[in-house]
Amino acid sequence: MLSRLRRVPFAAQVLIALVLGVALGLVARAIGTVPGSYVDGQLVAGTDQNWLTSTLDTIGSTFVSLLRVIVIPLIVTAIIVSIANLKQVGNAARLAGQTLLWFAITALIAVSIGIGLGLLTQPGRNSSVAASAAGYEGTGGSWWDFLTGLVPANILGLQGSSDGSLSFNVLQLIVVSVAVGIAALKVGEAAEPFLSVTRSALAVVQKVLWWVILLSPIGTLGLIGNAVASYGWESLGSLGVFVAAVYAGLVLVLGVVYPVLLKLHGLSPRRFYAGAWPAIQLGFVSRSSIGTLPVTERVTEANLGVPRSYASFAVPLGATTKMDGCAAIYPALAAIFVAQFFGLDLSITDYLLIALVSVVGSAATAGVTGAVVMLTLTLSTLGLPLAGVGLLLAVDPILDMGRTATNVAGQALVPTIVAKREGILDEEVYAATTTVDPVRSLGETREPANA
Repeated sequence: MLSRLRRVPFAAQVLIALVLGVALGLVARAIGTVPGSYVDGQLVAGTDQNWLTSTLDTIGSTFVSLLRVIVIPLIVTAIIVSIANLKQVGNAARLAGQTLLWFAITALIAVSIGIGLGLLTQPGRNSSVAASAAGYEGTGGSWWDFLTGLVPANILGLQGSSDGSLSFNVLQLIVVSVAVGIAALKVGEAAEPFLSVTRSALAVVQKVLWWVILLSPIGTLGLIGNAVASYGWESLGSLGVFVAAVYAGLVLVLGVVYPVLLKLHGLSPRRFYAGAWPAIQLGFVSRSSIGTLPVTERVTEANLGVPRSYASFAVPLGATTKMDGCAAIYPALAAIFVAQFFGLDLSITDYLLIALVSVVGSAATAGVTGAVVMLTLTLSTLGLPLAGVGLLLAVDPILDMGRTATNVAGQALVPTIVAKREGILDEEVYAATTTVDPVRSLGETREPANA
């Protein structure tokens, strides 16, 4: 039975899980809630969720937790190795500059689409969401918080929370990892033993992550099922125009902007999406660019023909800073929604600020699930009420799937375009009609990137 299941393509497994998740979510919603035990208005036993919703919630949250566990070692080792690998690439400085330039260009196009759709659809004025839903008790975001957050409190970016648990600041991890990677480059030969250990650690971490990725169909079933059971169609109905506008923007970027850019560089959009599809699909269900990183890097190299030495730099960088969905389309539309909902007018300067925040501040999202940090950063920059974040949280998981899929597609697109422009793209690999199954190939032992 297990061997028969392994022969089913991974994409088909995820698709089947997606359909089953929706079906189970609808069943769970039809069952309704089961009241728990309350004392003085406080829940002391049981849960308001029925057994099926609780099960789906547990499955989905466990899968996300597994992805989060692997984030710290993956970010640290991937970024250090990717920066160290630049010494294997001719004209490394130019490649790095071109990569950042195209990150900015595509982000600017995406945020322009978001602003345009916001002005066209008027999502804040065409919403049935109640004003009482405007509440947000989470942490806010500001440029000062963003800048001070760049300074690591410790080597792993760990920080305590009010409940005594530890969390980590991904942005600080990136800063530490970049600094260590650059230092290793500057040290030269003496750093080779350290880099050798780091490459080995990265290989081990990617093997563990591969095991987690194999659980994606199960995680998909739980995540989709819980989203349907918890939010149903009511949340979508009250914020229908906003949800439709966000997905319209994502479709325009994926279906128009990216294909046009590929065509302008003499590349087939159909071949790009055929090669990048496994990573895009995994990004959709996992809602994590970092969790999808090994698959994105593998398809960029094996299916799209980007040299491994360059892909191992550009893709990890993109997974932490390249967010056309979470950091461009979504915050633009969300800021317009919040302004319209509270009856505030935005000026031309405000729209320019939205574009600036999207292009410059996207590192704040840092490749983890959700885009609340980027949204609060945008709202605080414009002086809009952060209470507006609470209006949108109900549909955030539904939006985050499409946003992350768009992020991942962009993280594969930019290295492909830059490689083509610099004449280092293997066009035979790009044009090949067969593609590598990244999930299966990630389970195989690979030679170090500098071999």
